[in-house]
Amino acid sequence: MVDTGGAGKSMTALGVLTIILGILAILAPSFTGLSIAMLIGVLVLVGGIFRLIWSFRAGSLGKGLLNLALGVLTIVAGVILLANPILLSGLLTILLVIYFIADGIAELAVGVSARGAGSRGWLILGGIVSILLGVLLWAQFPFSGVWALGILFGIKLFFIGMIMVVGGRAVRA
Repeated sequence: MVDTGGAGKSMTALGVLTIILGILAILAPSFTGLSIAMLIGVLVLVGGIFRLIWSFRAGSLGKGLLNLALGVLTIVAGVILLANPILLSGLLTILLVIYFIADGIAELAVGVSARGAGSRGWLILGGIVSILLGVLLWAQFPFSGVWALGILFGIKLFFIGMIMVVGGRAVRA
């Protein structure tokens, strides 16, 4: 017999934490959107530094020069993204549109196929909300700035948390 009570409690606790993070993101949308943009800029910059270091470990001069050039290019891209968060927020807006629509379609598919599951309704509702968020974000582009990223991300976190809480309760039952 498998003890799923611990997994259900963990899933519920993580769901509650995700809901809280979603609410905080909605309450401070500009901070959240700017934080997301800056984090991605930092990650690109760090990736460029690692690629640059890796270029000196390449087995041949050709691979080393190519990796060196790509490392420098990635570092330059990271610096540009960090220096111009508005540009990055525009790129993130386009990526979020794609993410919300694709994620919404996936949640709808899982929700429709999950017969009798406790979280089925939340999956379907979450999928519909994701698709609507993607469409609304695209309709406001490019005027949807950093604040829209924060609000939409917060709403998405809230729904993911609700799905986790309902799923965790179903696992414990």
